[in-house]
Amino acid sequence: MQRVVVLGGSGFIGRALVQRLVGEGLETAVVARRAFPEAEALGVRFFSGDIGDADFLKNSLAGYDTVIHLASKTGIWGDKNEYYRTNVVGTRNVLDACRENNIAALVYASTPGVVYQKGDLCGVNERTPYARNFLCDYVRSKAIAEKMVLSANSDTLKTIALRPHLVWGPGDTNLIPRLLGQARCRQLKRIGDGHNLVDVTYIDNAADAFVLAAKNLHGPASGAGKPYFISQGEPVNLWNWLNKFFRRLDVPIVEQSISFHKAYLLGMLMEGFCTLFKRKEEPCLTRFLAVQLAKSHWFSIENASRDLGYFPKVSTAEGINTILQWVGRSEL
Repeated sequence: MQRVVVLGGSGFIGRALVQRLVGEGLETAVVARRAFPEAEALGVRFFSGDIGDADFLKNSLAGYDTVIHLASKTGIWGDKNEYYRTNVVGTRNVLDACRENNIAALVYASTPGVVYQKGDLCGVNERTPYARNFLCDYVRSKAIAEKMVLSANSDTLKTIALRPHLVWGPGDTNLIPRLLGQARCRQLKRIGDGHNLVDVTYIDNAADAFVLAAKNLHGPASGAGKPYFISQGEPVNLWNWLNKFFRRLDVPIVEQSISFHKAYLLGMLMEGFCTLFKRKEEPCLTRFLAVQLAKSHWFSIENASRDLGYFPKVSTAEGINTILQWVGRSEL
C-alpha cells in the first residue's frame, strides 16, 4: 500500500484518517464535494466532485492502489431516492472505477445499523443476518452497498467492510454537538428503562481500523470479502454515560423518560405525518431513533482483533478527557 484515495475524506472520520495516512508516509488523495483547510497543509491532493459522477471518479482514482470509501448520504430521514443515488449507485461507480484502474484494495465504511432489528443485540458477531425490515432508508441503502462491495471481492480487487459504531471525539460535527444542544434545551428524553448497553468508538480507534483493514488487504488478506464490527470493545450504559459527560460540562442531565413502546409508536406517527405532508425536515423522533436510544446494541470485535490486529488504543476514559478539553476550547 503506497497511494491511497479517501472518498469522503473531508468528513469527521475522513479527516482523522487522512492525517493518519499522511503520518505513515503514504501518498494520500481526497475525493469530496468540499475542500478542507488541513488538506493543503498536509500536502494532500484534492479532487472536488461527487461519486455519483462515474467519469469523474474513474479519472480521480487513476494511479492509486487503495481506496477507502467513506462517502455517504447519512442521516435517518430524507428522500429515499437520494440515499439510493449516493449510497448504492455511488458505490457501484466506485467499484467500476476501482476495476478500471486496477486498484488492488477497497475498504468500505458501513454501519452496524444494517443488522438492527426492533430488539436488543448483545455481544453478537458478524454472523448476525441483515435486518429483514430496515427502519430507515439510510441503513437499507448501506446494506445494499455493503453486499455489493463484499460480493465484488476477487483476486484482483480485494474488498472489506467496516462497521464502526457511534464514532465520537474531537472534531465531531454531528453526534456530540447535537446531543449537547438538545440537553442544554432540555429536549432530550431517556427512551426505555435506561439499562441499555451500546458500543461507542473513539475517532482515533476508528481511523486505526481503516488503516489496518487496508494493510490487511495488501498483506495476508484474511479479511477479504468480510464485514467487521468496530468499537471500543467495552459497551457503556448509554444514559449513564451521557449523564456523566453532561455533568462534567455543567449541562443539564437527562431526567425525563418515555417508554420504548410509546416512543416507537410516536416515531411511526411522526414519520407518517412527514411523509403524508411531504415534510423535508427530520422528525424529532423516528422508529430507528427509538430503537437506537432504547435498545442494547453492542458487538463482538473478536474477529477484527484476530484478522486485522485491531485493538482500541485509546480507552473510553481517555477519550472522554480529550473531548472535554476539545469542547471547552471550541465552545460548543
